[in-house]
Amino acid sequence: MSKIGIIGAMELEVETLKAQMKVEKKTVKAGMEFFEGTLDAANVVVVRCGIGKVNAGICVQILVDLFDVTHIINTGVAGSLNPKLDIGEIIVSKDVIHHDVDVRVFGYPLGEVPQLGCREFIADEKMVELALEACKEVNPDLPTTTGRIVSGDQFISSNDVKNYLIENFAADCAEMEGASIAHAAYLNKVPFVVIRAISDKADGSAEMDYPTFEREAAHHCAEITKCFVQKL
Repeated sequence: MSKIGIIGAMELEVETLKAQMKVEKKTVKAGMEFFEGTLDAANVVVVRCGIGKVNAGICVQILVDLFDVTHIINTGVAGSLNPKLDIGEIIVSKDVIHHDVDVRVFGYPLGEVPQLGCREFIADEKMVELALEACKEVNPDLPTTTGRIVSGDQFISSNDVKNYLIENFAADCAEMEGASIAHAAYLNKVPFVVIRAISDKADGSAEMDYPTFEREAAHHCAEITKCFVQKL
């Protein structure tokens, strides 16, 4: 039987799911609260991991070790790097890369963790397919796409940095947790997908756009995730 770990970095990214699920048990580990129960008919563990890559990686390992999850979903918001990807729209990960790993001096491609053997963490094809179906059901008029998500421990709000990420990674959006979630899922051989709603343009306007659109974007993403878990 499937048991789905659902991770959001911030409370607003998981509050809708927690309010709608039947919580059977709450477990506190590493300062994180894991809510175990059912979301409609699906067995889930919903958790706010906190912001950043270290928090995200630790969270996945706890979900695997303590809760034996079979699938991992990361839901939340991101900054757009693709001019065709507008605020409020949804992106489902094709793959995810660490954009702040740079060991090129030893011959590794930009973004590849040394000795890991891969740079891109590929999302599970079936999960991507079902996530896209959920997006169309929940918000049929809302544009949804698949693409490359890059992650690093920084909020992108500079045109120079944005252009660097586009040029070096051909990335569609940037955030702060997805690559670590994907990395930990990859090491544990657990299928994953990252679903992100666009909250800002990751440029000079990001500081202004983000507070305005983050709650609406996070809510959209949570509703899609709720529909998605029923399909798994």
